[in-house]
Amino acid sequence: MIEISLGKMVLLALIALIVLGPEKLPAAARTAGALMRRVRSGWDNVRAEVERELEIEEIRRTARDAAARAEAVQNELKDGLTKVHEPLGQVVAEVKAPVAAESAQALESTEVPEEPGASMQAELPLGEPPEKPAGGSPHEHN
Repeated sequence: MIEISLGKMVLLALIALIVLGPEKLPAAARTAGALMRRVRSGWDNVRAEVERELEIEEIRRTARDAAARAEAVQNELKDGLTKVHEPLGQVVAEVKAPVAAESAQALESTEVPEEPGASMQAELPLGEPPEKPAGGSPHEHN
């Protein structure tokens, strides 16, 4: 803003008194005061708006920097996980290969047993109930 010292203000007041005269000077002073308030208010509003914009830009810049750092950390974590997963995948593959081969050999060498009772059902003719064994069981009561 413009800085006006006390000496400059007195000089301006004397010039205004000479130019305007004592009748118009109070009205001119009020008008000048109102004009100065408007100018100062407008200047303060512009300054506040610029400061808000600068703060917003600073926040955006900080957010972009934080996002870039987060992405860099995420990429480092992915790289680290990849470095860990590759050897583990190889170990798992090496362990699974012999186990799968042994399982396949075990399945080929053994026959799959039939379900219990499947052979009995196949021997019975349809519609006839199974016969009771001769002699009965000791738990049977007549």
